[in-house]
Amino acid sequence: LLNVSFLLSCRWLVIAVGLVRAYLAKGSYHSLYYSIEKPLKFFQTGALLEILHCALGIVPSSVVLTAFQVMSRVFLTWAVTHSVKEVQTEDSVLLFVVAWTITEIIRYSFYTFSLLNHLPYLIKWARYTLFIVLYPMGVSGELLTIYAALPFVRQSGLYSISLPNKYNFSFDYYTFLILVMISYIPIFPQLYFHMLHQRRKVLSHTEEHKKPE
Repeated sequence: LLNVSFLLSCRWLVIAVGLVRAYLAKGSYHSLYYSIEKPLKFFQTGALLEILHCALGIVPSSVVLTAFQVMSRVFLTWAVTHSVKEVQTEDSVLLFVVAWTITEIIRYSFYTFSLLNHLPYLIKWARYTLFIVLYPMGVSGELLTIYAALPFVRQSGLYSISLPNKYNFSFDYYTFLILVMISYIPIFPQLYFHMLHQRRKVLSHTEEHKKPE
């Protein structure tokens, strides 16, 4: 379990280092996506295994929440950012990539130190506090990227199936993306308030243990 958590932390550190190196080399944060495109696709697709890890108890997270988070990220990575090349230069892509990267480095550092039975309070605090900014930041980047993709999807008819056809079936990817954006309205608050509840529970418990007898 320790090795798994450590390796999962390292893969996001690779992306973080790639972003920093590209920024230092270019002197600009614009279009940094291309510097981490390949490792992001590889690692984020590999994250599908995390759903299995949760189901088997290898990683102590909710299977349902992890499945939603991983599937939404894989969707953003491949079905939007990869498929609609025009959005790859949007700053919103960097917004969600940075949010994902920081979140995952903290999360897996938390798991690693927990397994070592030596969890620094700073990491616990970061795990249950920085999401307050990182979650909205990531969701904003995701929604803005999908929104930026809409006109290009509509113009190209990407992934859409029109009638008539032998299957008598139609699918409008443009409408589907709009429905995906709307789905954030009920789902994001649930995830966000769940984490706020966890924060109060975990950090208040920690503070009680810190109080002198």
